[in-house]
Amino acid sequence: MNSLPVYDPLPEVEALWEELQAAALRVLRSGRYILGPEVEAFEEEVAQYLGVKHAIGVNSGTDALVIALRALGVGPGDEVITTPFTFFATAEAISLVGATPVFVDIDPRTYNINPDLISSAITPRTKAILPVHLYGLPADMDPILEIARSHGLKVLEDCAQAFGATYKGKKVGTLGDAGAFSFFPTKNLGGFGDGGLIATNSDEVAEKARMLRAHGSRRKYYNEAVGYNSRLDTLQAALLRVKLPRVDAWNEARRQVALRYNELLSDIPRLVLPEVSPGHVFHQYTVRIPGRRDEVQRALEAHGIGTMVYYPVPLHRLPVYAHMGLSLPQAERAAREVLSLPIGPHLNPSSQEGVSEALKAFLILKEVF
Repeated sequence: MNSLPVYDPLPEVEALWEELQAAALRVLRSGRYILGPEVEAFEEEVAQYLGVKHAIGVNSGTDALVIALRALGVGPGDEVITTPFTFFATAEAISLVGATPVFVDIDPRTYNINPDLISSAITPRTKAILPVHLYGLPADMDPILEIARSHGLKVLEDCAQAFGATYKGKKVGTLGDAGAFSFFPTKNLGGFGDGGLIATNSDEVAEKARMLRAHGSRRKYYNEAVGYNSRLDTLQAALLRVKLPRVDAWNEARRQVALRYNELLSDIPRLVLPEVSPGHVFHQYTVRIPGRRDEVQRALEAHGIGTMVYYPVPLHRLPVYAHMGLSLPQAERAAREVLSLPIGPHLNPSSQEGVSEALKAFLILKEVF
């Protein structure tokens, strides 16, 4: 095979080239490069798409988490319950607002936080729960929301990998008190640089988030709090407006890629495949390979097939949090076994067949297991 990246954004760019070019030129000729009509229009369109009252554009998914946490009243001395099996920014945001992340192990089937373990992690200092919709699969939100309600806790959804995903018919990011999204270029709705967004139905949270993204001011030069310079770039908003109407079709295409993978790979022993469950938008197509994950990754690389390990070290084992001394066996096992295969709405069947043949050649013909 020729080199096959784990994700290639260029087919989307080529398909939309004329519209993207027109949007970019519109911004360049407008003279409005910070916030303005393009950002407002994008926020309105995203809010309508999600079915939420407010959408606030910020400059990254990380800032979306940080600002949302502060807007929800989380700060020094508080604890936030979250998953250890996610990108560092999830816990980093908690630490950046002065709170402490409290890690709860994952469900080994979904890789998301295990709701059955949350209640026992609650203390008098717990202020919020921060579930992650990992790989595009919604976390099991009903029990999480019930626990939050019964203990008076806030819920912030990390939707960085799950734009357009649904949980029982509702878009993720609209189920809790707020949702944080990323528009990093590889995401399901990917921009052309960093970008992020906060979604909420709370007028109060939205007002605080808008204030915090603009140096803590509702009115220029009248700063009320120490905030951030975290405004979604006008150019990014214009380009994302071009892509937004296509995201549902692209997400469905990702699901079809996942179904095709499951069919092609179903006869490989001890290769654990993801379930194509309702609402899953497959930001990643992630398999488990007990015992020989790293060897398989090297073999696929030798065939020109790109893969990624999301994530090789669970957060509680990173140096910054290792002092907690936690043992979370399901997250630790997942970190040893998961491997994400090439994915994207434009991945063609012949490329998937090549991935399948390479996996079978290594895992069956060489009798790795």
